[in-house]
Amino acid sequence: MNMLLRGCAAALLPALLLLDARAQLTGGQLHGNFSTDAQYYNEDEDIGAVVLPEKMGLNSWLNLIYSTEQFETGIRLEAYEPRLAGYPAGQPYLGSGIGYRYAKYKLSDLEVTGGNFFEQFGQGLIFRSYEERYLGVDNAMDGLRVKYRPYRGVYLKGVIGKQRFGFDNGLVNGAGLVRGFDAEVDLRELLDSAWTCAGSLVLGGSFVSKFQEDRDPLLELPQNVGAYAFRANLITERWNIYAEYAYKINDPNGKNGFIYKPGQAAMFNATYSVKGFGLSLGTHSFDNMFFQSDRAAPTPFDLNINFLPPLTKQHTYNLPATLYPYATQPNGEVSAQGEVFYKWKKGTRLGGKYGTKVAVNFSTAYSLDTTRLGVADDTTARLGYRSRLFGMGDRNYFQDFNVEIRKKVSADWEFALTYLNLVYDIDIIQGKPGKPTVYADIVIVEGLHNFNDRHSLRFELQHLRSGQDHGNWATALAELTFSPHWFIAAMDQYNYIGDSGLEEKNGLEQTHYPIGSVGYIRGGNRFQVNYGRQRAGIFCVGGVCRQVPAANGLTLSITSTF
Repeated sequence: MNMLLRGCAAALLPALLLLDARAQLTGGQLHGNFSTDAQYYNEDEDIGAVVLPEKMGLNSWLNLIYSTEQFETGIRLEAYEPRLAGYPAGQPYLGSGIGYRYAKYKLSDLEVTGGNFFEQFGQGLIFRSYEERYLGVDNAMDGLRVKYRPYRGVYLKGVIGKQRFGFDNGLVNGAGLVRGFDAEVDLRELLDSAWTCAGSLVLGGSFVSKFQEDRDPLLELPQNVGAYAFRANLITERWNIYAEYAYKINDPNGKNGFIYKPGQAAMFNATYSVKGFGLSLGTHSFDNMFFQSDRAAPTPFDLNINFLPPLTKQHTYNLPATLYPYATQPNGEVSAQGEVFYKWKKGTRLGGKYGTKVAVNFSTAYSLDTTRLGVADDTTARLGYRSRLFGMGDRNYFQDFNVEIRKKVSADWEFALTYLNLVYDIDIIQGKPGKPTVYADIVIVEGLHNFNDRHSLRFELQHLRSGQDHGNWATALAELTFSPHWFIAAMDQYNYIGDSGLEEKNGLEQTHYPIGSVGYIRGGNRFQVNYGRQRAGIFCVGGVCRQVPAANGLTLSITSTF
C-alpha cells in the first residue's frame, strides 16, 4: 500500500491543478496555505553564534487541498535548503519534495483516509499522531484510517501504517508498523430522551500495537508490543471531569535501558467554572511510557506513538517560556497542578470601574519512587525496577508558583503584573549532568495603551533573578501596532549575571541580545523581518522541547492563506 501511495503522490500535483480548472463544473474548491522562514547568519563570537556553511537557512511549506462535498485530497510540498540551524527536534531534514499526501472520502457515516493523516485517541497516552511544525516534530501516519459511526453516540476509529521518521528530498518512514483501534460512546447521544442526567458522560477505550522485527543477537525482544487505555469524561454546565488510564506491555528499548518492565500512565483533571470564577485541578503519573515504533530511535523526538501531556502552565512571556520550561519525563514522574481564577466585578472596591482579574497557579513534578531490582540476579535485573503509580520520589524535577493580576485602569490603559517562583532541575530536564538545581524569581509588567481604534502600544518589562546557571536576566519589549497593516517591535534581553559570583565561577560575561522586527499584514498574507541576536535556549510546545542555538542575523518570515 505504501508503494502505491508513493506512486500516486508523484501525479497528485498536476491532478490538483486539473481539478481546480474543472471546479466550476464539479463544485469543488482548491485552497491551502504557504509559509517560509529564511535566516541569514552572521558571525558573532561573543554569543557563540551558529553559522551554516551556506550562510543562509530556509524552511518552507506549501499545502494544497482540493475538496468537494464528499471527497478531499491534498499534498504538502516542503523545502529545507538547507534547514535552519537547530531544526528540527529529531532526525535531520534535507532537500525538497513531498512530505505529506492523502486522499479522503466520506459517505454517510463512514470516512476513509489513505496516505498521511494525524489522529489521537483520548488524551494521547497510547496514540497521538500530530505535528508541531515550528518545533520540528512530525510523526504523521502513512497508511489507512477508517472512522465509522454505526449508531448515534457511538464512534469507532481504526488506523494502520508507518510513521514519518524524517525528510530526505521527500517523506521517509520509520521501520515499525503501528496498528490501533478506538471506540467512544457518548451516553447522552446514545440514550437520547432516556438520558435524564444533567450534562453528558463519554466513555472510551483504545488498543494500539506496534510491530518491529527482532534482530538483536543477544536479547529476545518482543516483536509485537501492545498498549491499551480506558477513559471517562463527565461534562456538566459547570464541571468537566476527565480520567484516563493506560497500560503498555514490556517494551525493551534504547530509552529505558532495554528492560522488560511494563509501563503505566494515569491522569485525572477536573475544572469548575461559573461567571467570574474558575478552578482547575489535575494530577498524573507516568512510568516507563516511552512508546516509539522503532526501539532504537536515535532521539526522544523520533517516531513517538504516544504523547504525554505536561501538567504545567504554558507561559507566553519570553523569560519563563524559553529559559526554564518543563519537558515531560516519560520514564517516570508524578505531577500535580492547581489553578484558581477570579474576577472582581465592576463597581466593587477591588474591581473598580473596569473590574480586576486574578489567576493563581501552582504546579510541581517529582521523580517516581522506584526500587532497583537484580543487583545480584541477572534475571530480575532485566525487569529494571519496582514502582507504583503516584508513588512520589524524593527528587523535585520542577515547581512553578505564579500569580497574575490584570487590570484595566482607564479607557486607554490596561496593565498586567505577574510573579513566578521556579524550581528547575536542569540536570534532568535539559540533560546537563552535574548542574545544580535552578531557583529563580521572575517579575513581569505588561502594559497596553490604545491611542485610538487603530493604533496601540504594548510593552513588557521582565526580570529573572537566580544564583544558578546563567544568573540574572532582564528583558524589555515594545510593540507599536498601526492597524490593520503594520507593526514594529524592539526587544533586548540582558544577561547581567548579578552579584551571585557566577561570572567568576563559570567565566560568564554580561551580554545584550537586541532584536528588531517589522511586520506587514494584508488580507491572508503576513510578512515579518527580524534583525538582531537570538540567544541559545529552549523552545517548547506542550511539554515537548528542543534546543535553539545562538544566532545573529536577518530573518524573513512569510505566511499566506488562500
